[in-house]
Order: sequence, then C-alpha cells, then structure tokens
Amino acid sequence: MYELSVINNGNGNYTIVVSGEIDICSAPDFKEKLYSAIGDVPADVVLDFTNLEYIDSMGLGILVGALKRIKGHGHDIVIKNAGSTVKKLFRITGLDKVFVMEESQS
Repeated sequence: MYELSVINNGNGNYTIVVSGEIDICSAPDFKEKLYSAIGDVPADVVLDFTNLEYIDSMGLGILVGALKRIKGHGHDIVIKNAGSTVKKLFRITGLDKVFVMEESQS
C-alpha cells in the first residue's frame, strides 16, 4: 500500500510525496496517479521519497516512463530523500545516474 500527495510550493513548483510500498499490486494505480499529477507540468518534478519503504521493478519502470514524459517537455525528475533500501535499488539498476538524486539539507 502506498500514498501519493501533491504539495504546491508556489511559483508553479510542486512536490509529489510518495510513501509506503509500490509493488506489483499497487503499481497500476501508482502509474495513473503519478501521470495525472505530472500532467503537462511546466517545471521539474520533485518526488519526495522520505517515507517510501519499498519499490519494485514495476514501480521503477513507471518512474522511467514518467521521466521520458517530463524530459519531452525539457524538464527533469528530482528524487529527494530516498531511504537506504530505495537508494540501493537505484544504484544497483544504474538509475541513480539517470535520475537527479538529492538529500535534504538538515
């Protein structure tokens, strides 16, 4: 089970907060909600993964598809605050070189 919420940061900037687990069962709903949230966004998309505990290969595929859409508009996806398990998966798959990965400054 996962949750997705959109936070308006002002000036046309949005953060999409994803928490919980994205797996084969939740992936279709995640794709629909993520693509809907992205729309034709006029800026980079920030995905806050602070509370994302798990994402499987289907979830990663959805993120890659979303990145292709965003890049088509000249923007990027920034992944913030991924936990160690999620970061490890991005590193193993090489997606840490494809996505912009950031940590928040505390």
